[in-house]
Amino acid sequence: MHAPTTPPIPTELLLNAYRSGIFPMADGRMDDQVFWVEPRERAIIPLDGLHCSRSLARTIRRDRFRVTVDVDFAGVIEACAAPRADHEDTWISDRISASYRALFTAGHAHSVECWEGDTLVGGLYGVAFDRVFCGESMFSRRTDASKVALAWLVTLMRLAGFRLLDCQFMTEHLHSMGAVTISREDYLQSLAIAVAHGRADSLQAAYSSVLSAAAGAGTDSGVGVTAGEATAAGVAAGAGAVREADAPEVERTRGVASSPGKLIAQFLTQTS
Repeated sequence: MHAPTTPPIPTELLLNAYRSGIFPMADGRMDDQVFWVEPRERAIIPLDGLHCSRSLARTIRRDRFRVTVDVDFAGVIEACAAPRADHEDTWISDRISASYRALFTAGHAHSVECWEGDTLVGGLYGVAFDRVFCGESMFSRRTDASKVALAWLVTLMRLAGFRLLDCQFMTEHLHSMGAVTISREDYLQSLAIAVAHGRADSLQAAYSSVLSAAAGAGTDSGVGVTAGEATAAGVAAGAGAVREADAPEVERTRGVASSPGKLIAQFLTQTS
């Protein structure tokens, strides 16, 4: 990656822009200039409205991909910025990439990665603040890899207490996953409510809770994880990310075998 000739966008400026409903883009990879965007219509995915098809649920349940959080943020953003068959250039310029990597270092940008062995084959990244996650981009080098990353993100957001998943612009891919379009005014209202509710638990804490709960599922009698056990597992891992509001939903994951994918798929198919 080329170093941008213009300094990265300051972290606080970026965060203030997102809190105002604005985000940056560039005209091309080598363009050091950015322009600020506030769409008249905004795509969001309601956290209880993700479309998880049977085939996707099966892929998640079988743990076709190993899913991680914040393990290779630089690799994800680089893959998202890479040329594609249907779009050779990118709005993720070197300056924007550097800006979000700085945001990641500051703890406000996150990635979800999908792996085959040690190979990164899909993922997404975005900006998190208060109870909002603004998805920036995703990529997939294997069928359904980006969908799996999105399914994990939605589950982790729910467990951590997030309220708003902003997808910025509607695409056919996002629409198939349950994204809806709302007006700028409705988005700003939803944004204000999510910000007013304060800070959510971290995605990493929710991720640790899922792994701990899955590791404890199916032990002894094979009954699986209960809501109380999932919460205890999260606390033991330093997470505490399974909130009371989601306890009945986690309770319905009884009987899930010790697999993170099975826990995620069960959660989604029973609560979507």
